[in-house]
Amino acid sequence: MLWLSKGRLVARRGTLRFITAGGAELAEGAYDIPFQSLHCIFLQPGTTVSHDALRLCARHGTGIVATGNDGVRLYSAMPFGPDSSHIARNQCLLWADESSRRAVARRMYAWRLGEILPSDDIAVLRGIEGARVKESYRLCAQKFRVTWRGRRYDRSDPTGADMPNQALNHAATAVQAAAMLAVVSVGALPQLGFIHEASGRAFALDIADLYRESVTLPIAFGAVVDAQKGNKDLERTVRLQAGREFRRRKLIAGMIGKIKEVLRADDGHRDP
Repeated sequence: MLWLSKGRLVARRGTLRFITAGGAELAEGAYDIPFQSLHCIFLQPGTTVSHDALRLCARHGTGIVATGNDGVRLYSAMPFGPDSSHIARNQCLLWADESSRRAVARRMYAWRLGEILPSDDIAVLRGIEGARVKESYRLCAQKFRVTWRGRRYDRSDPTGADMPNQALNHAATAVQAAAMLAVVSVGALPQLGFIHEASGRAFALDIADLYRESVTLPIAFGAVVDAQKGNKDLERTVRLQAGREFRRRKLIAGMIGKIKEVLRADDGHRDP
């Protein structure tokens, strides 16, 4: 994967070239990109891409994804996943069989909660998770010394919630975007979730939830503290903290590893 920002991605003499004014990771200049060896190119804010560059990448199966800074948003992607169906087929097989679907859900809960839960009934698992999550909110708020009155969110009035709840909404959106980037980049099917069901991004929500306690909550409560100290815009503060944390953890690469693990897919597999 390659992350680019603040520049122009163009085609020159049958190859890609990125022309940048310079930023945090690249000095000013023009860089030839060996796109045939890249799985995906992530274009962050401040980038433009030419029609010829899109055509070249599409022809060779190199993904082009428009994202927010450090993957805190997913705006567009082409093509959708690699030129291989084995991950999607593994996902379908696991999802279509009720016993394997429950087993995957149980494994994902075990990763999150640190233990194998005694039941494989999804309703029971959700109930156990709900109680643990409430305690996680309380403990994380206590750690950051943020007043916590419980999880409250009205979809019809998202700005009516208190600062911690608004920050949690923004942080969850960022982590879900990172999960969607991971799902799209490996060619998994976002609609086929093992815990979530109704959403068209159900599997991405499953993956995002694996990081709720370790990533989403610290980002949210840390941003509340930061925003209150400097009288800063809360949503922007959350985005910046999320981006820094994603970079530090190499979060999207880690999510890709989790997806392959849960779907029993390895890099050595190639479709005939």
